[in-house]
Amino acid sequence: MEPTPWKIIKGVLAAELVGVVGVCLLFNKMNTNQDFRQTMSKKSPFILEVYYKSIEMSECIELDSMEIS
Repeated sequence: MEPTPWKIIKGVLAAELVGVVGVCLLFNKMNTNQDFRQTMSKKSPFILEVYYKSIEMSECIELDSMEIS
């Protein structure tokens, strides 16, 4: 039987992995399906706002890297 701290660490890592995969799937669906984005704007406007902010940030980072080279 494993010590309790290792079980906790494994549980936390598994939860984080599930969270990251879920966010990636949500982002992909929002990125490819306009109807889903409309549904999200009605049900959870905060999530849609985070989606648009992340797109803006990625464009800024992309432009900065293009200016450097």
